[in-house]
Amino acid sequence: MKLRVLGAALVMLAVPVAPAGAAASAAPAQIEGRTADRYPEGIAWDPTRRAFLIGSIATGRISVVGADGVPHPFGAAPGVSTFGLHVDAARNRVLVTYADIGQGERSSDATVNKQSGVAIYDLRTGRLERRVDLNTVRLNPVAGNHGVNDLAIDAGGNAYVTDPAGDAIYKVSAAGHASVFVRDDRLRSSSIGANGIVWDPAGYLLTVRYDTGKLLRISSGGRLSEVSMGTALVGGDGLALNRSGRLTAVTNKLGAAGVEAVTVLTSRDGFRTAQVQSVEAWPVAGPTTAALTPYGTYVLSGRIDVLLAGGQSDEFTIRRA
Repeated sequence: MKLRVLGAALVMLAVPVAPAGAAASAAPAQIEGRTADRYPEGIAWDPTRRAFLIGSIATGRISVVGADGVPHPFGAAPGVSTFGLHVDAARNRVLVTYADIGQGERSSDATVNKQSGVAIYDLRTGRLERRVDLNTVRLNPVAGNHGVNDLAIDAGGNAYVTDPAGDAIYKVSAAGHASVFVRDDRLRSSSIGANGIVWDPAGYLLTVRYDTGKLLRISSGGRLSEVSMGTALVGGDGLALNRSGRLTAVTNKLGAAGVEAVTVLTSRDGFRTAQVQSVEAWPVAGPTTAALTPYGTYVLSGRIDVLLAGGQSDEFTIRRA
């Protein structure tokens, strides 16, 4: 425990505190790292450590990464692989999705396309407090393949979780109770469906379908509608929504005919419609998810392209958009 606390303390010092107006210049534009817990897919900013948290498809473990790119242990693996992460600093929690897409060191017939849930950690200590199973008969009476991917949290601490292999978005209350928030055929896909998801404080969710690139709006009552935006975010993976209402969408070609890019969208009507503000071709292969920080929006590339091509890599890149 002492070694873990010391490692976390060192990471806290890795990214300097920036004065107002100088945040971007105070942090590196790109962080290169190596990790034995290979192929991180999800990333989140931890304001208490002033560092990133990343997961791992290979081992499922969670690491803290500062500006030096050196990973430090945060928490034990909740499952075969970990994907989306969200830091809920107000409640001293980290929420992490876990599943098995068949690429983990511990993948097995018993877990591939079956393991699917959310793990809740103590933010300060990294202790695993709870695992919430999201592939139960009550939640998925028709069975089928399942594996959750990303999550968003509202002001009340409720988490909303996507399942790209299913037709539902789940809700996990602050107390850990799981339910189906919305079930709709428009979420269903024969390949990869609803992926990244964000909560807007105005009271609705946005999620992107990876295969078609459709951006979907879900009201607080669970009513789903397609956002009209004149373009398609094919290969849409991670989403990030900042306080000014700018939506950052990361697209890739890991499992669809998308492009590797970071697109910023804005809206004047609560994302009933959206306009593309900018598109940045991404110079690092396999970008997946984005994290909002005081120093800008950073995008993770965990070399999943190498994994899917049958290669091996322990490298990752965190680059500012």
